[in-house]
Amino acid sequence: MDFSEYTGPSAEWLAIEPTLPAMPQMPPLELRDMVNKGREELAAEGIKEIASQVQMQDYIVTTRDGASLEVRTYRPSTIANSEKLPVYIHLHGGGYLFGTLASEDGICSRIVVSRMQNNTPVVVLNVNYRHTPEHQFPIAWYDVEDAFVWLHDNIDQIGGLADQVVVGGISAGAHLTASLTLTQLYGDNERVKSCPRIRGQVLMIPALVSAKYYGNRKEMLRSPEVSSYVTCANAPILPVSRIDLFMKLLNIDRYPNAARDLRMNPGNVTAEEVKGLPPTTFGVAGNDPLRDEGLLFAKMLCENGVPADVHVFPGLPHGFRRWFGKSATGKKWDDVMSGGISWALSNPTVQPFTIKVE
Repeated sequence: MDFSEYTGPSAEWLAIEPTLPAMPQMPPLELRDMVNKGREELAAEGIKEIASQVQMQDYIVTTRDGASLEVRTYRPSTIANSEKLPVYIHLHGGGYLFGTLASEDGICSRIVVSRMQNNTPVVVLNVNYRHTPEHQFPIAWYDVEDAFVWLHDNIDQIGGLADQVVVGGISAGAHLTASLTLTQLYGDNERVKSCPRIRGQVLMIPALVSAKYYGNRKEMLRSPEVSSYVTCANAPILPVSRIDLFMKLLNIDRYPNAARDLRMNPGNVTAEEVKGLPPTTFGVAGNDPLRDEGLLFAKMLCENGVPADVHVFPGLPHGFRRWFGKSATGKKWDDVMSGGISWALSNPTVQPFTIKVE
């Protein structure tokens, strides 16, 4: 395979890039505070026009190690809690370093409003898992598993349908999503495995295989030179150097079998193992070092009986959505993410591997 044609950059990105501030060099904790503040401000601004259409409720999840996780639900304000709805679990991105509960208010609210406009209402559960550098692998993964179990233990309280749960996320959140669905099939968490089967997953700009443990993924490419880790090595927003920082903070090298750890590297799943996965939507950025692992994973699903809806945004970098506001491209991103929920619940059929260019 060769996906380098999607690298770009696009004319749309070249027009916006000069207006963006440079990411300063600073210690991880200071960087996290700065980025989280900006993300929360952006989310607060984005929710102003639709806040009246969404009702929010906060809860606390107690984890297996006794920590308290914040989670927040979002429901259409016109639908009573007594009416049970499908559930979408949202896992934020941020390299396992960035992200807060409030930073996701905008995107979670847009999903609720979008699904109402399409007559397929949902309740969204936003999980604020713990972050590096204080909490290394596998703490965030355990937090997501514990929140998933909590959801099913409290499904009536939030007005959800236990047999209609879709999980999704962005970047690191997509990584956690893919790991959770595989844990339900093959993992060691019996409580997760005993919950009703996840109906679908939405993987936006997913991280699926850490570079050091790429394994046979590289063999699926036409040559090493066309790899997105090469063609997008110095891409905006998420160059390979920043990925290396995120991986260093996770401290995964202390695990002897990381390549086959399906929590850490779900993209290294075998063809046989993917056969039980639920319908999966992919949103992939063309100018992103993570591009190939998302598309190769999608290809494996399609070839092994799993419905996959695959979208590529050519010439755009990782995490581009936050700078596209109400633009047509931003709306396309939202449509892919939100539409993936109802698509998964529609019992889609398997189709040949096809990339839809946005």
